[in-house]
Amino acid sequence: MKKYPKIVQCDKRGQIVIPKDLRNELGIEEGTGFWMYAITDEGILLKKVENPELGEHTDMLHELNDKADKIDLSRENLGQSIEEYKKKRQGNLDVI
Repeated sequence: MKKYPKIVQCDKRGQIVIPKDLRNELGIEEGTGFWMYAITDEGILLKKVENPELGEHTDMLHELNDKADKIDLSRENLGQSIEEYKKKRQGNLDVI
């Protein structure tokens, strides 16, 4: 990771741009959530909120896949639904 400072400006809506090379390096994509912390009077700290995995539902997804033919469920549609779920914002984020 490059350690030199980058200067960005805040627009009239309070938005800043995270430089592309930094977004790529940190895996920040559209819709990524952040925890925001005020650090004394010096500024802010942003911490990336990791998207939850489907881990707790893995057994159910395997069972659906195994029984897809019996319940007339397309495996392709199941796969698409899983991918769409992974792209959605999760958790109780305050989206501003």
